Amino acid sequence: MKASDLFVKCLEAEGVERIFGLPGEENADLMISLIDSSIEFVLCRHEQAAAFMADAYGRLTGTPGVCLSTLGPGATNLVTGVADANMDRAPLVAIIGQGSTRRLHKESHQNMDAIAMFEPISKWAHSISEADTIPEVVRKAFKVAQMEKPGATIIELPENVAEHEVDAGAMPVRATRRPSADWKAVNQAVDLIAAAKSPLILAGNGAVRKRASKQLRRFARKTGIPVVNTFMGKGAVAHNSPNSLFTIGLQGKDHVLKAFAEADLVISVGYDLVEYAPSFWNASRDKQIVHIDFDAAEVDEAYPVTVDIASDVADGLWHLNEELNARFEGRLPLFDIARWQELRETIRADLNAQNNDQSYPMKPQRIISDVRRALGDRDILLSDVGAHKMWVSRYYQCMEPNTCLISNGFCSMGFALPGAMGAKFALPDCKVVAICGDAGFLMNVHDLETAVRKNIAFVCIVWLDGEYGLIKWKQQNQFDGRNSDLSFGNPDFELLAKSFGMWGRHVRTSEDFMPSLREALDRNGPALLTVDVDYGENRKLTERLGEIDLPI
Repeated sequence: MKASDLFVKCLEAEGVERIFGLPGEENADLMISLIDSSIEFVLCRHEQAAAFMADAYGRLTGTPGVCLSTLGPGATNLVTGVADANMDRAPLVAIIGQGSTRRLHKESHQNMDAIAMFEPISKWAHSISEADTIPEVVRKAFKVAQMEKPGATIIELPENVAEHEVDAGAMPVRATRRPSADWKAVNQAVDLIAAAKSPLILAGNGAVRKRASKQLRRFARKTGIPVVNTFMGKGAVAHNSPNSLFTIGLQGKDHVLKAFAEADLVISVGYDLVEYAPSFWNASRDKQIVHIDFDAAEVDEAYPVTVDIASDVADGLWHLNEELNARFEGRLPLFDIARWQELRETIRADLNAQNNDQSYPMKPQRIISDVRRALGDRDILLSDVGAHKMWVSRYYQCMEPNTCLISNGFCSMGFALPGAMGAKFALPDCKVVAICGDAGFLMNVHDLETAVRKNIAFVCIVWLDGEYGLIKWKQQNQFDGRNSDLSFGNPDFELLAKSFGMWGRHVRTSEDFMPSLREALDRNGPALLTVDVDYGENRKLTERLGEIDLPI
């Protein structure tokens, strides 16, 4: 068969159901081969948006999301979304076009070394030079992207290679079992837990993957140890559990740091240092650390690991649970979770203090409270990057893992709008909401047309302040309230939505927000909701938390 037909057969064998992208003439053979396949091609308006769609799709399904671009500027447009998936541990396979191999050795139209460009921001990148290697290359790309820790892989298909005739077939897909925990490390970890006076669990990005949260919840209940999650670990333990001490991640004081100040042992579960540097919670480097993750611990002076359990996270926790049962039958839990309830109630009172605030522009706390009440436990919220991300990360609480997606490794503005579209493709029965700032929203606004054309039902809530609010917040904190000029203009968002042929509304009072949100969620297509936000709360939060008395 033709090489492009074989390539598509290999994608089908991997279970690919859709590809997000924007083709060029160098992808022509592949695109024609897709016409007769079972794979849906979702035509996007920008390659970055396509990569973000694949990013969110991969996070939620656990199987690689697939995006496609042509060579040159198409490939460079993919870069931010690919890097985001790679650093945020989302399985993704990017397929990029390339000119004929007969012209790559010299100056030629749109010719660049795309593989070299992608290598630093991916797990593996390869250009196919021989058509009969397609089955191996596709199988490897998907295997590497999905292996823990997951990330991005790149396949480059030159146009003349796609035209070749080839006698080959797709390789079978075989599951790869992740390694089991070492029994000596498990025993050492249980020894440390039993000897600890005030242990604490830190749940990160890996705690919401591969069934890890189920075993983590068992472990927390069995031991009586409280759990703090990172921004990307939300839902690893349900927020209404007595073991939950909510979220850590602000680069400053917060109530939850009292638990870290008291802790003599931190058990990190699926924690990536890129999420929240250990220097923020272990500056004195005096804590013992049990590291449970798919890979061995990163080296960091503030992260001196005592026991390193490098294994499947769920398996490592299962072995810990079994060892606890064997050693302490009839004496579990080891610790009294009730001693943490005062801190838990302090945090809850802080989080709920302005849930019913009637002022307008709306307080960030009120918006997040209303969104939480409007969504079910398994519905999906995606946060873009900006000042609103800090509010979502601290205030939005989850019952289930992977119900709040935040770009916090690579921290990419523009993620949430296309990411919400990818999320809806992944979980069509769930309600999906994207929260964006007015800056990040306009970075990928063009793909509202894709949402309308494909009739993707999700809600995008845009917080309006006419500034780069997070940069302003950080500058003011660093420079005694001063900031550079960070303001900009905005369009009429209701007219913008109308111009795309979709429902849109600007909320003008706090009382109108919840009815408008419910109406938007009930629609059968995309909906845009905008609201003026009171970011005067940013400095107030900094000042209020700055008054907390912390020994660290």
